Amino acid sequence: MAEQLVVGVIGGSGLYAIDGLEDVQEVALSTPFGEPSDAYVTGRLEGVPMVFLPRHGRGHRIPPSELNFRANIWGLKQLGVTRVLSVSAVGSMREDIAPGDFVVIDQFIDRTRHRVDTFFNDGIAAHVMFADPVCPFVRQALLGSARQVGVQAHDGGTYLNMEGPQFSTRAESRLYRSWNVDVIGMTNLQEARLAREAELCYATLAMSTDYDCWHDGHEAVSVEAVVAVMHKNVDNARRVIRAALPLLAGPSPCSCASALQHAIMTARDRISPAALTRLRLLIGKYVHG
Repeated sequence: MAEQLVVGVIGGSGLYAIDGLEDVQEVALSTPFGEPSDAYVTGRLEGVPMVFLPRHGRGHRIPPSELNFRANIWGLKQLGVTRVLSVSAVGSMREDIAPGDFVVIDQFIDRTRHRVDTFFNDGIAAHVMFADPVCPFVRQALLGSARQVGVQAHDGGTYLNMEGPQFSTRAESRLYRSWNVDVIGMTNLQEARLAREAELCYATLAMSTDYDCWHDGHEAVSVEAVVAVMHKNVDNARRVIRAALPLLAGPSPCSCASALQHAIMTARDRISPAALTRLRLLIGKYVHG
């Protein structure tokens, strides 16, 4: 039987809805890890089943450090999502990534301090491979669709995930530049880690809104400047998402869907009944009981 393609879209700052969805329904879920950011919006776009979640909630109520990343990803998995397109507003750390450009990320660096970013604790341990943290198949679909609709998109880049919610100091911004990072944001690494544990294909479409505060020729980043560029980017992001769906329709050659196959380290007879019950959605095909 052919794989059922259900695309999940996580909307970042400015992207709170997907235009053109048909058969729209809202689904409110509770998860073993608490409440997601908002109700999930399900429907069809270009005939493809889709689930949309505004990362920060409608009205942008939830700051980055308070996002329930586990509940958000769990809910997508529970609703049958197999591939996740994550849209994120970022600051550019390179001269040639201008505000308004997109970057199709392929690496991350973690500078967060306060975030839970694994499903595997409290009675069970697992270690997924994460050298290549995004799905190459979904990443190429995003890159191809951006080019198809005429959006300036850079092929690959390192996303430095800072804690926030404050923007960088100038010293921090200069330090991160010396590490050769490409963009800076506050949300996507935790999503990527949890999506890998949930065996979902995940990729990030990063929308550059500013030059952080390292660029001498531009004013330090301000909320007003970010919002102005963000509004222009959102329509382009919607066009990229729509164009990506046909490119995602075929079978994926990636290994995301079997990421847990050899990752669960806890002896099967030592996995607590509570952990098995809590994680059955993720581990049920590997651990029986």
